[in-house]
Amino acid sequence: MLEMTIDSIRVSPMNYQRVVILKEKDADRYLPIWIGPAEADAIAVKLQDLTVPRPLTHDLLSTIIDTLGGSVQHILVNDLQNDTFYAKITIQTNGTSKEIDCRPSDAVALAVRVQVPIYVEESVLDKAGILLDKETGKPIGSGGKETKDDGKPVEVKEEELRRMSAFTDFIDTLDLEDFGKGQAAK
Repeated sequence: MLEMTIDSIRVSPMNYQRVVILKEKDADRYLPIWIGPAEADAIAVKLQDLTVPRPLTHDLLSTIIDTLGGSVQHILVNDLQNDTFYAKITIQTNGTSKEIDCRPSDAVALAVRVQVPIYVEESVLDKAGILLDKETGKPIGSGGKETKDDGKPVEVKEEELRRMSAFTDFIDTLDLEDFGKGQAAK
């Protein structure tokens, strides 16, 4: 498990779909995850420290867990199958830990509310993680892992780009100049 931070939430100018960009805490690898507009708003509201007149769904979930004597320990994006991410919320209650299956967007929205770590399995980052060339802003390497003999990342191969089809069109429409600057929304 690798710890991640939320780099930003982006909106595609072509189709208005949202994506949350997670960044590996101790490296420059990024993980884009498609999310719905409600979940994007729920994450952004908390990241921007905005107040809402009534609790949002993820606020309610946090209150329920707390009221029932539980506490969220962390969230984990644990799998990627057919361009669909899977996640789990780990909750501690009565001295035992329970893992609850959920969508990554809901897990992240809860994690920002209760301020717990966000983790991603290395196998997920190997499949869908991207490393950006600092000069061009273009994706390089397979999950940021492959390097040439000189230690520089290998260019992404066409077959890898096809494998990342769910993300390629979106990434191509992003303005990547401000990546890594910690913006909550764009």
